[in-house]
Amino acid sequence: MAQITADWPKADWQGALTRAEAGSPFLSRAMGRLPELVALLAAGDGEGAIGWSRRAGAGAPDIGAALRRERLALALALGIGDLAGAFPLARVVEELSDLADRALDAAMAHAITSRVPDAVPAGFFALGLGKHGARELNYSSDIDPILLFDPDTMPRRPRDDPGEAAAQYARTVVRTLSTPDAEGYVFRVDLRLRPASEVSPLAIPVEAALTHYESSALAWERAAFIRARACAGDVPMGEAFLTQIRPFVWRKSLDFGAIAEIGRLTRRIRAAHGKVEVIGPGFDIKRARGGIREIEFFAQVHQLIHGGRNPALRLRGTRASLDALADTGIITTQEAADLGAAYDRLRTIEHRLQMVSDLQTHSLPKDMAAIDAVARLDGLPGAEALLAQLRDITAMVGDRYDRLVAACAVPDSVGGGGPSSFSLEEELERLGFADPPGLAARIDGWRGGTVRALRSETALMALEAVQPALLRQLAAAPDPDRAIIRWEQLITALPSVVNLFRLLEARPALLEVLVRVLSLAPPLADALARRADLLDALIDASAFDLPPAVPVLARDLSATEVGDDYQRLLDGVRRKVGEKRFAMGVQLIEAAKDPLAVGAGLCRVAEAAIDALANATIAEFEATHGRIPGGELVIVGLGRLGGGMLTHASDLDIVYLFTGDFNAESDGRRPLGATMYFNRLAQRVSAALSVPTAEGALYEVDTRLRPQGTQGPLAVGYDSFALYQREQAWTWEHMALIRARVLFGSDAARADFAAITTQILGAPRDRAAITADILDMRNKMAAHKPPKGAIDVKLLRGGLVDIEFLTHCLQLREGVGQVPGMAEALADLAEAGHVPWALTGAHDVLSRVLVAGRLLAPDAEAPGPAPRDVLAKACGSGDWDDLMARVHDARRVVAQAWAGVFGQALEVE
Repeated sequence: MAQITADWPKADWQGALTRAEAGSPFLSRAMGRLPELVALLAAGDGEGAIGWSRRAGAGAPDIGAALRRERLALALALGIGDLAGAFPLARVVEELSDLADRALDAAMAHAITSRVPDAVPAGFFALGLGKHGARELNYSSDIDPILLFDPDTMPRRPRDDPGEAAAQYARTVVRTLSTPDAEGYVFRVDLRLRPASEVSPLAIPVEAALTHYESSALAWERAAFIRARACAGDVPMGEAFLTQIRPFVWRKSLDFGAIAEIGRLTRRIRAAHGKVEVIGPGFDIKRARGGIREIEFFAQVHQLIHGGRNPALRLRGTRASLDALADTGIITTQEAADLGAAYDRLRTIEHRLQMVSDLQTHSLPKDMAAIDAVARLDGLPGAEALLAQLRDITAMVGDRYDRLVAACAVPDSVGGGGPSSFSLEEELERLGFADPPGLAARIDGWRGGTVRALRSETALMALEAVQPALLRQLAAAPDPDRAIIRWEQLITALPSVVNLFRLLEARPALLEVLVRVLSLAPPLADALARRADLLDALIDASAFDLPPAVPVLARDLSATEVGDDYQRLLDGVRRKVGEKRFAMGVQLIEAAKDPLAVGAGLCRVAEAAIDALANATIAEFEATHGRIPGGELVIVGLGRLGGGMLTHASDLDIVYLFTGDFNAESDGRRPLGATMYFNRLAQRVSAALSVPTAEGALYEVDTRLRPQGTQGPLAVGYDSFALYQREQAWTWEHMALIRARVLFGSDAARADFAAITTQILGAPRDRAAITADILDMRNKMAAHKPPKGAIDVKLLRGGLVDIEFLTHCLQLREGVGQVPGMAEALADLAEAGHVPWALTGAHDVLSRVLVAGRLLAPDAEAPGPAPRDVLAKACGSGDWDDLMARVHDARRVVAQAWAGVFGQALEVE
């Protein structure tokens, strides 16, 4: 790329003044009117010049004159400082944007107080959009605010209609800022970005605006609000408004229809403004191919795609947005650097064009002599140097944006009506479907109204666009018939399918994954039928990464935004957990990760959800009831949760404990005794983990392993828990205690719990009684809870339950390997010589089948050929026969170990 930085030395104040005098009639006139300011600039006192400019309106006869004087002075100070190389672009645009904020705020306050003299301005605010919202205003920019008001709090005369008063205020604001006189103007104000501007008043009630953005706003309005900012007037009210419409701007599910509309908008802009293809006289550096707007849209389209799921991308500034996209790996660091440098240079050239006569222009002059003058104002040797830079910059930007538009493009119109039944039937036969006539009739039924979500023309057009690829993928599915049935169930269950179809059209690779999910994994297919946006999780670069450590996950799940309440946090946790569980399910189907690693990842996600929701629930509870001095809620995980290995079907086995004095009372405005306090709090935490919200369900919570089971209180104190375990607990409860692990609680609470379990589990025991108790329990379980199917590796004799029972027996009997994780316990027991080392391998084989089988064979019966092969691959076996041989060998190892511990033979068929 050609050099894109100016050639003058840094802070060349005198050179800047000379070039401005020669090349900018506007700056030259300003220099003649403001000699005191020129003296500061000539002396190189840039900050002094800025300060002087901000005070230039002091003593003016009215607010309009004061603002016009300040604007002229600041335009001169910034213009010369920019030309001198003392003020970088970022400083210039921020100062201009701050001036717009001050001017708009002053004009709004003046509008109110001139009509209601003693009023405190409130209930009337402005949203800055575009470059104003992003604090990137150009040198001679218009501003495009949206003026909104609250009829209940905006000051007005007693008999004024709120709408008429607000309209009068808006007209006064426009007149104050836009009307020119001998001293110039402040800002040209354009209110056409307000909702339904062709019919709506100049200022709009907040409720009416909310209704518009929630129900009928267009795609370009959503893109515009990426950079929206409450900039003047009642700013807190404006910020609250932006919080309310955040779901409209930052959608948690991807909206490729909106993105396609941005692509269409770009093509229309190119058609209207990009006709001068040669970089020369008349070239529009903002709207033409490779211009400023394409860099802005490049950032905004990526923000629209990913910003709903990643709040770190919700930035207003173009440069900051590009850098954030690079930081998250969505674009490359080189792309961000190239586009950022191009953006800065194009904006700088835009400023030079506007400095000449203070006009809001983005086009090169019509003749080469005038272009030469602009180049020399910029510090370049002449026109050709400037044009060479523009050729390189716009070619690079245009190429990158072309690729983005192609990736997001959807045709402006898709032919309706679809193929006839006859041609569709032929296509289905060509693709190899078993019953082309029957399937053609079903598809006609979808299009004919049997699927509620396909009754609109938009939905039918979206289906038409994706249908050929969909049919190809369904035909190639591992189990086409099953995939078709599941697909039909999916689109029947969804309230809207347009976004799903747009997503699949824009990301064809997801269609293959979707069809495999529908064919192979009923639990994931059911989850998709409830939430099609789960597919969005697979677009991120991290989709096939295992979850990080629990503290990192918990911070992610707990992340909230300004204005979020407890309910939104619950929804957010459910959404994020659902996405992570779904992504890990796809990892199993694709054999991308070891099922043991997935099982551990599922457990980390559950632990993080417990941490996030417990903290949020406690904060919510304490707001009403306060705290128990010296007491805290402790959450203990047992079973697979305690052992650190879950499946997609696992419940959460939880026990709630609390520390401190059970006679204490909370210190809130509605105090409670400690026992009632922690039991109510435990109920709230269980509800947070299990009660469905708008985002669906999270986990089933099982608290039956608490002292005295369902007959006992939900939460008990440490002393009561220890006493119960010492004096009343059955052998099976001590078996459960071995796998108990504190998931939520302070370090002190964790240490105290560890001391209790160490004391209980380390107490002397009757070895024969322990062995007899555990053997009797397992025999009763075998009689009353037989295996569900042929591959129920949990309940089959020689399966995982037998491993758990013999392990617990040895842990209690020998006092060895008393750790929650089963793999670690087996290793300790093998090291001590109590079990063969082969038992650890057998446990791994069976655990892999359990984790993968919960998705691929949820009924525990041997699946059909397609999921059978996928299950074998997921578990690291060459084929189904090899996997079944491994399972059989593992069960034989378990049976031998069982006989060694209990002296009882197990029949392993």
